[in-house]
Amino acid sequence: MTLQNSLHEIVIALAGAIQAISVVEQLAKTGYLRTEEYETAVNSLFVRDPDAAADVFGRPENLSFGFETLTELLNNHRDPKNSDLLRYVLGAMHLQKRLSRRSDMLYVISNRLEKAQSQAQHFGVSHENVASNLAEIYTDTVSKFSYRIQISGEYGYLQQARVANQIRTLLLAAIRAFTLWRQVGGGRLQIIFKRGKLAEIASQLNDQYRKTVH
Repeated sequence: MTLQNSLHEIVIALAGAIQAISVVEQLAKTGYLRTEEYETAVNSLFVRDPDAAADVFGRPENLSFGFETLTELLNNHRDPKNSDLLRYVLGAMHLQKRLSRRSDMLYVISNRLEKAQSQAQHFGVSHENVASNLAEIYTDTVSKFSYRIQISGEYGYLQQARVANQIRTLLLAAIRAFTLWRQVGGGRLQIIFKRGKLAEIASQLNDQYRKTVH
């Protein structure tokens, strides 16, 4: 892997994580799934040895929602409306750090993602069988930690197997993106001391790669 350590790479990785987590928040509260962003998250799980952070997410345009949300979060992290999103972000960061110390779990995840990738190629990345498979990977590894991310939302949606599986899949993708974030030089202190610069870069990338929202 020849990933570059630069703030642009760091912001792209962060945007990938934030985008997946934002889809979780929206899905849990409204039952609505942003299909393109979900597919970007699923596909990111199957990318190995990327040369650049953007390679993990297909194209920078696929992170338009992530750049926008990241800019908002960095500039308004104290806003109460961002409290759930921020809690999920910090939780996923924590889980990624714990997972990085568990080579046994990482081995299991890697092997099972290979099988899930074959399944996704057969059924399509959005198929419920793929979501169920990826959710099981999360349940059998990340969910074994004593710390759990508590998702807030509408009970009726959270009780649906489809929604639960998609949420676990998205959280697995967010943790994968935070692994990438650390690989390119990201860290929590950087978010504190370089928040303004990161927000500026995220905004610039959003303007550069903005997609038309339908």
